[in-house]
Formats: sequence, C-alpha cells, structure tokens
Amino acid sequence: MNNKPFRGMTKIIFFIPILTLACGLQAPIKPTNPITTPVNISVPPIVMPLITLPEAITNEEAVLIDLYNRVNPSVVSIIVYTNQGNSVDSSGQGSGFIYDENSHIITNAHVVQGADEVEVVFGDNSIRRGKIIGKDVHSDLAIVEVEDMPSGLLPLPLGDIEKVAVGQTVVAIGNPFGLGGTLTRGIVSALGRNIPALSSFSIPQSIQTDAPINPGNSGGPLLNLKGEVIGVNAQIETGGESRVNSGIGFAIPVSIISRVIPDLIQKGTHAWGWLGVVGGSLNPNIIEGMDLPVDKGAYVLEIVEGGPADQAGLKGYTGQIRINSRIVEIGGDVIIGIDGQPVTSFEDILIYIALKANPGQEVTLTIIRNGEKRELKAIIGERPNDSSKFFFNP
Repeated sequence: MNNKPFRGMTKIIFFIPILTLACGLQAPIKPTNPITTPVNISVPPIVMPLITLPEAITNEEAVLIDLYNRVNPSVVSIIVYTNQGNSVDSSGQGSGFIYDENSHIITNAHVVQGADEVEVVFGDNSIRRGKIIGKDVHSDLAIVEVEDMPSGLLPLPLGDIEKVAVGQTVVAIGNPFGLGGTLTRGIVSALGRNIPALSSFSIPQSIQTDAPINPGNSGGPLLNLKGEVIGVNAQIETGGESRVNSGIGFAIPVSIISRVIPDLIQKGTHAWGWLGVVGGSLNPNIIEGMDLPVDKGAYVLEIVEGGPADQAGLKGYTGQIRINSRIVEIGGDVIIGIDGQPVTSFEDILIYIALKANPGQEVTLTIIRNGEKRELKAIIGERPNDSSKFFFNP
C-alpha cells in the first residue's frame, strides 16, 4: 500500500485529536458559598391588588418535565472498578440506559474498557453488579447485563435516524461529573459527522449537538422530545483547553445502535463490512486533471493490497500532475454507484459499507475509469483486527 500523503485532494482521514470521551471520574462537589450583604432600608409598604396568575409553565417545559419523569428512571450510572494490585478500586464512571426487558443496558465501550468489575446504579439508588456481555471498538458500544433489575423500569424506545433533522430540540440525560439524573437541552447542530472509534476506523452518521454533555455523560441517551433514543452520547470537542463541554458534542447514531447492539447481545461481537480502499470525494483539481465526465463521486486513491477492492480489480492513482501549483494524484477509479445507489461522496461509501453491507456479501460498484463507465463485482470482507494502517476508510 502506498502511504504517500494526499496533495491534490482532501484525504478522508478523520483525525480529531482534541475530542474528549465524555466519561470520567466522579469529582467531589465543592460547596457553594452564598454572598449576602445586609441592607437597612426603610420603605413604606406597598399594597398590591390580589390577582390570580395563570400557571407559569410553557408547552415546551411541560414536554421536558414529562419526558424526564418517563425517561430518567431508565437511565443508569455505570461505575467501573479495576484491579490496583492489592484491591479493586473505582476507576471511572459513565452513563447507560435500559435497552430491553432482559436486563440489557447500553453504554459506551470506552466506559467499560479495561474494567475488572462493573456496578450499575439505578435511579432509586439501588446497585446491581453488572456483567459485560458484548463490546465493539468500531462503534464504541457495549452491553452490560444485570441480574434482578429493579421492578417497574422500562426500556427506552429507539428512534429513526431518517427523522432526525438539524435544528430539532434534543435532550441528554446522564451523570456528568457523577451528578446523577442530569438533564440538559439543546438542538441537533449537524448530522453525518465522522468521529473516531476506539479503532482506526470512524463512526459514520454521528450526531453533533450543543446539548451540554460532560465527563460522566458517556453512554447516556440523546433523545428527541418523544423520549426516543436517537444517539448514545460519546465525545465532546473541547478545543484542547479543558475536559468540559464547549458547545460541541457527538452521539453515536441510532442507525449504528440498531445494527450493532443485537449482535452484541447474541454473539458478544459485531462483524463489520470492509472494502479496503483509501480515498476521498472528488474535487475540482481531480476533475480537471482527469478530464472526468462527472463532478461528484468517491475517488479511489489507494487500494489495500489483498483486500476486497484489490481482488475486485479496483485501481488507485497511477501518476501525478501539477495543477494550479498543486500536485494532484490522478488515474484512480471514481465510484459513482453501489448496488444501484448513487455515490456522490466518499461518505456515501462509508455509510453503505457500514450499514448495508455484510462480510461475504457481493456488491456491484459502478465506476468511471479512463473516462468510461463500467461495473465491477466485489465481495465485502470483514474489517481486520489490526486496522491501524487503514485510517477510517471502508
């Protein structure tokens, strides 16, 4: 595999080194010191007419109050313990929520990573031992199972990613800094973000929100106003200056949750599809340099040797030219369709392979090569365990 840096295009390597995982240790609570100043002021009494005020609550407040009362009992705190030599001590804390009636709880894989023991604290302060039965580093999701779950608790329903829209109101419920049962409100700030997983691949379709989430919120639900889970809160953008929220948080989308969690419960793992290409979306320099008949698509820069794309006959770049003082790698295939679905960006390939293709499945790739359209058949592989050199590509 050619590891030369991209020069003529935007390489799809979604490093976000300043993202912070939204989980952490419980911090001690500092007391608030109220400041009061005695004032001696003599004023005549004011007699006001007796009036009856209407209930001072808005429709949105009523919705939030009802949502919290319904959802909060199903949100839990996850306490992680690790072996410190002579004892097993608390080493971290995150959030989670009830997934089904079989005592399965969703949280982040990074919350329980390296745990020797796990405890689950419910809203009524009852504590149960938890068992990690499934974990996936590619999606940063995990399942914890408890025995004898407190009665009366209901699973949280999952929403539909296709109905999530930028600008809609969302709430996060979790345990920031160990403060259990905290609700914060915001909006969906953006959709379709790619955020780093615990492996070298990315998590596509992630949701960006300005609802405040902080260390301890990891694994908790991001909800719409119906109380449906649309994401699992996982990361925050801190600007590299601190560990607290700066108005940009990220949640693993419900589309990934729906695909991964059933496998984690049944098998403990999830097998991800893999094509084995490195590339990015078309840009004007590549279009000009290759005199392409299309202006949208996924450009294949490199092929992982021996991978599914290599076996299918896909080609990476073959040479370089200079355009507007920039070196542009040209000659690679341009993918414009997969299984009859249009591909207008490299993101489309990421999403299709992650959400609609399974290892062993045959897909049809529609490509442009040497200015002509053709089709190739590829057998989707399974993501390799050692993926450090593939960097967030399908």
